[in-house]
Amino acid sequence: MKRLFLAAAILSLGAAPALAGDPAAGEAAFNQCQTCHVVANEEGEVLAGRAGRQGPNLYGIIGRTAGTVEGFRYQASLVQAGEEGLVWDEENLVPYLLNPQDFLRETLDDRRARSGMTHRVRNEDMARDLVAFLAQFGEAPAAEDGGDDEEAAAD
Repeated sequence: MKRLFLAAAILSLGAAPALAGDPAAGEAAFNQCQTCHVVANEEGEVLAGRAGRQGPNLYGIIGRTAGTVEGFRYQASLVQAGEEGLVWDEENLVPYLLNPQDFLRETLDDRRARSGMTHRVRNEDMARDLVAFLAQFGEAPAAEDGGDDEEAAAD
């Protein structure tokens, strides 16, 4: 039985993870996010949101290193989390969206860590829906000099 579990786990590593959320529900939930965030592609075309500028552009958030959108000024804690290897994926974004400050405090093991994102998503299902919605928009840029590029669904 142990071998079967191990074999299944190894095989699943090669498969792309399926996102648990509903992109259509995430699109509706994104209405709360667009006050601060936008999803705009490399050409500047707004794909979602209303060009909010308090938070970073969320295009290509999935797979992106936290705190690395060029030109956006992040809180030091989020930059530090990215420098320590935090990459936005469903596993990390969901708890971040539920409570950004607590997520960073736990991730950095620093009770004084702060997030610039003050909004909290109401529940885990909504957070998963938002992640599934955002996953539709681009991929994180490939690392050129050892680092990915940008942050996420939040500050």
